[in-house]
Amino acid sequence: MLPFISGTELKKYLPYPMLIEALRKTFTQVNHAPLRHAHRVSEPGPTTLLIMPVWQESKQLGLKVVTVAPENRSQGLPTVHALFILMDTATGVPIALMDGEQLTLRRTAAASALASDYLSRKESHHLLLVGTGRLAPHMAIAHCMMRPIQQVSVWGRHSQSIAQTAKALREEGLPEHIAIIEAHDLSQSAQQADIICCATTSKEPLIFHDWVKPGTHIDLVGGFRPDMREVDDALMCHAQIFVDTFEGTLAEAGDVIQPLQQGLITRDAVRAELADLTAHRHAGRGNNDEITVFKSVGTAIEDLCAASLAWDSWKSTS
Repeated sequence: MLPFISGTELKKYLPYPMLIEALRKTFTQVNHAPLRHAHRVSEPGPTTLLIMPVWQESKQLGLKVVTVAPENRSQGLPTVHALFILMDTATGVPIALMDGEQLTLRRTAAASALASDYLSRKESHHLLLVGTGRLAPHMAIAHCMMRPIQQVSVWGRHSQSIAQTAKALREEGLPEHIAIIEAHDLSQSAQQADIICCATTSKEPLIFHDWVKPGTHIDLVGGFRPDMREVDDALMCHAQIFVDTFEGTLAEAGDVIQPLQQGLITRDAVRAELADLTAHRHAGRGNNDEITVFKSVGTAIEDLCAASLAWDSWKSTS
């Protein structure tokens, strides 16, 4: 029987400092990650099946299978389920199964923290977290690993959700010396923040250029479809834009696709992808006054890196 690594075990095997550094190395290597397959498999609903393959030729092969079933809410079930299968590339032999949700949460947060190391100001101390979903606490904790954050402000549409996220931040391990502020005025909080992390599914901009001070770093991880937006056009026009991968972002990210289609920015406005930063082909932030944007839609490269790291840790402790 294949070993199954649970979400609880993945928390133990994938501490953020270790995962961030593993991603830094992985993005300098040769990876193969075709665009994910998306299939609508039921009506009404509908249920969507996502399939994300990835491999390194001399190492390992992975496949993440995700189902998204919006109607599950009415039955009290999670809307998203995910499973990652790790295999040997040369033989195709399955090695392990892993909880796909926890794997995704941790690799997404770690990738943004890695990008922040190149794009945010080193003295950044105030993080604004926009969004109160399951990903939000992970994003904040990972960012705090890379910068001397002293305050995390949390904004959401509902006061109860803000309070729950603040509680989850402590439960997930945010150090006690970092203050947690419940933000109810988004514009005011955005003006004060050094790093703004948006993790929402909004279809309308939430953060506007006029709110953002020079030198701010904007981390956009929520929008994963062309019709989703988290920041306005003016901000995208004035920012230095970086992405996790060119291929994924230019196919799926509304914050980039919409201003491109309207002719407000050109393709050259997207300066570099994460592989360019880690390989030092692009220096990242140019000066302390630039507004930088990192737009991520997720890549299976990150899944394989996290899964391989977890597998190595599992073997060494089993």
